[in-house]
Amino acid sequence: MTELLCQKDSYLQEFDAIVTAVDPEIHAICLDQTAFYPGGGGQPHDTGWLSSGQTKMEVVLLKKIGDQVWHKLQTDSSLPQPGERLKGKINWDRRYQLMRTHSAMHVLCGVVFRDYGALVTGGNMDPLEGRMDFEFETLTKGLVQVIEESVNAEIQKDHSVNVKILPREEAFQIPDLIRTKINLLPPGINEIRTIEIEGLDLQADGGTHVHSTIEVGVAHIVDYKSKGKINKRIYLELNK
Repeated sequence: MTELLCQKDSYLQEFDAIVTAVDPEIHAICLDQTAFYPGGGGQPHDTGWLSSGQTKMEVVLLKKIGDQVWHKLQTDSSLPQPGERLKGKINWDRRYQLMRTHSAMHVLCGVVFRDYGALVTGGNMDPLEGRMDFEFETLTKGLVQVIEESVNAEIQKDHSVNVKILPREEAFQIPDLIRTKINLLPPGINEIRTIEIEGLDLQADGGTHVHSTIEVGVAHIVDYKSKGKINKRIYLELNK
């Protein structure tokens, strides 16, 4: 299996690892541990580099298959072999932008759920921008402005963002742990990772986040659309 170091420390930028498997057909390798986020929950995978001595290989794609994370490499050199030790380095500028964006989406989710009781029906993000769908029957320009003001007010409160990994039974005793319309957690998962924005939001989540909401910066709701009778989409962007 591949240990996901980013699940416990989103700020880890460099790490050491050992190659455990190689797939020449897709030009990818599996590691015993990785700080790269493999993607999921609407958050894209990380990019960065793996190196062995003077050989530097770009990580262009990650994919989690079962309990293994495969790192697709772009390199003119031969692939590292099982047992070889590598050094990894995250593309930190991109990762930190995604961390800020993901935490901003949780602030948005927390505000909308607290104030309007609306569940999430979908979402996606890129660095410094994202969109989230909610169970709203009606969404107006005036209401969107109120939501934006509330989101920025919560960001400025400098809420701590805490990560915990809990046994499944304990996690599911938390009220409203699942904020999505559909429970996306497979029954076979015995431990649940939770993200808490103190005083605002607590939900199951596997992505990377900042330590405090103040790191998010200023959020702008730049657009909104109707995606169905009770499905409205909100587009959010962050300042650089």
